[in-house]
Amino acid sequence: MTLTFDQTAYRNLLAEVAPKAIETQEEYDRILAVAQRLTFAKKRTAEDRSLHKLLVILIEAYEAQHYPMDQAMPHEILQHIMESSGTRQADLVGTLGSSGVVSEVVNGKRSISKAQAKVLGDYFKVSPTLFI
Repeated sequence: MTLTFDQTAYRNLLAEVAPKAIETQEEYDRILAVAQRLTFAKKRTAEDRSLHKLLVILIEAYEAQHYPMDQAMPHEILQHIMESSGTRQADLVGTLGSSGVVSEVVNGKRSISKAQAKVLGDYFKVSPTLFI
């Protein structure tokens, strides 16, 4: 079965969300909430995926300007992503290792390995390079 991109459905999504360059914290929060909903949706259409990509580009542009993460350590990025997504350390047990390993990684007492970075990237649907 080949899925096709429905232009009308996509236009309706665009009209509903009305994405534009993010200039305020309120607009950032609104677009971020929509992107998170799309990120964790169980069944995403091609149109949902396309809108999600667009929103991520807008969010990244805003964050690069207002929240530069050049100086952030990998564990700080992990903490931020966990907080933003409502993920607890217990949710990562088994994915990253034991509760002790998870605690050490999250608190920066243990560096994140490449294998763990890949697992975290898959889990949070972000680039693993954030954690290296």
